[in-house]
Amino acid sequence: MRQTPSHEGEHEQAGKDRNFVTALARGLELLRAFGAGEEYLGNAELSNRTGIPRPSVSRLTYTLTQLGYLQHNPGIEKYRLGAGVLALGYRYLANMGIRDLARPHLQRLADATDCSVSLGTADRTSMMYLESCHGTGPLIIRLGVGSRLPMATSAIGRAWLCGVSAERRQQLMGELREIHKGDWARIEAGIEKSLAEYREYGFCLSEGDWQPEISAVALPLVLEGGAEVMALNCGGHSMKLTHDKLVESLGPRLKTVAQDIINLLEPTR
Repeated sequence: MRQTPSHEGEHEQAGKDRNFVTALARGLELLRAFGAGEEYLGNAELSNRTGIPRPSVSRLTYTLTQLGYLQHNPGIEKYRLGAGVLALGYRYLANMGIRDLARPHLQRLADATDCSVSLGTADRTSMMYLESCHGTGPLIIRLGVGSRLPMATSAIGRAWLCGVSAERRQQLMGELREIHKGDWARIEAGIEKSLAEYREYGFCLSEGDWQPEISAVALPLVLEGGAEVMALNCGGHSMKLTHDKLVESLGPRLKTVAQDIINLLEPTR
C-alpha cells in the first residue's frame, strides 16, 4: 500500500495563522491521498495516509461526496475521486496558457531529435508533467501529461531545483533528505553535480540517474522574475544520447526552446 506522509504538523503550525482554514486543508489532503492506479480508499485508509483522525475523515468524505469531489460505493464502503476533481484538473490545465504556447516548440524539438520533450512543474517533492511531446521513433519511454517523476533523481526535478531561490532549495533539500535517508549521500551528490552543470552549461544532465536506460538534459524555466519556476527536459535512450551529444547538441537546443517560450510570455523583457 502506498504510504503518504502525514502533514498534520504543518496544518497545526499553519493553524496558528487565523487566516488558515484547517478543515479546507484537511479536505485537500484527503484528495491528495489517492494514488495512481488506486480506485477506492476507505475512511480508515485515508486516516492512516493523512494522519487525520478517523471521525474527521468521515465528515470530510461525506462533505466531499456531496460536493462531487468524491464518489461513494456503498457496497464496499469506500470512496474514489469524483468528476469534480477531474473538472478542476482540466480547468487548471486549460488556464495554463503556457502549455499552448510551449507545445509547438516542444514538438519541433521532439521531432528533430526523436526524443521526448516535456514541460513540468513541482508538486511538493515530485515533478508533474504539464505537457509532453514525443518523436516518432521507438522511444524507450513515453510519459504523458500528469506523469510524475521524483524531484531528487530526475533531470527535470534537479533542473527545477537549480531555478528556485537558495532559501527554497535548502528547505526542499531538508525534505528530500528525510525521504531518501538511506541513499541521501549519493542523491545529494547528484543534485550538487546538477547545480555545477547548470552553472557551467545553463542546463543539467542525467545519464542513467533516474533510470539506467534514460539520458536527458533539463533546465529551469524561470518566469516573472522568479515568481514562477517550471522546468523543461529532453531525453531518450542512453545508447543514442552520448555525453557529448547531450552537452553539445541537446542542451543548447533546449536552451533555445526555453528562450523562445520566455520571449512569447514576456515579450518586453
